[in-house]
Amino acid sequence: MSAQPQIAYITPSDYLSLERQAEYKSEYFEGEIFAMAGASEAHNQIVANVLAEIHTQFKKRPCKVYANDMRVKVNPTGLYTYPDIVAVCEQRHFDDDQKDTLLNPTVIIEVLSTADYDRGTKFEQYRTLESLKEYILIAQNKYHIEHYVRQANHQWVLSETNDLQDTIELPSIQCSLAVSDVYDKVEM
Repeated sequence: MSAQPQIAYITPSDYLSLERQAEYKSEYFEGEIFAMAGASEAHNQIVANVLAEIHTQFKKRPCKVYANDMRVKVNPTGLYTYPDIVAVCEQRHFDDDQKDTLLNPTVIIEVLSTADYDRGTKFEQYRTLESLKEYILIAQNKYHIEHYVRQANHQWVLSETNDLQDTIELPSIQCSLAVSDVYDKVEM
């Protein structure tokens, strides 16, 4: 009987050191590093559309929106990940002086490429962030958006749409997203 190869535990500080020099992005969880895959044209177009819409609505407001390269640390679980879009309207808190790892996102938006992970394990971990008020999942292969909103009792309420005429209100950051704008120039 042969022994299973042991995977060396990587500390969070070692991960950050490696990640800050890497040519590609990776997630980190429980001592392991997971390479992230590239994104499709539709995925990139949706991210660009949503980023532009939120950025425009944030003008002259103290809010910030980040896409793809702002790492988020889920402090309660130790997950380091790169959401597609992160928005925050409060004072931003970072993991260290590098200011490349946000600790308190208000809204996280994911364009679905790993749907089971984004709806399941990842959302389960995101829900442990006290700062997180809204979580949005956007399909890239059909017109469909899921919008989760944290209630005062910490329960999450889901609303969803596949209607291009709908508008999604994001009360925690006082923005709205027209579904037609989210999917502008996206071929289905």
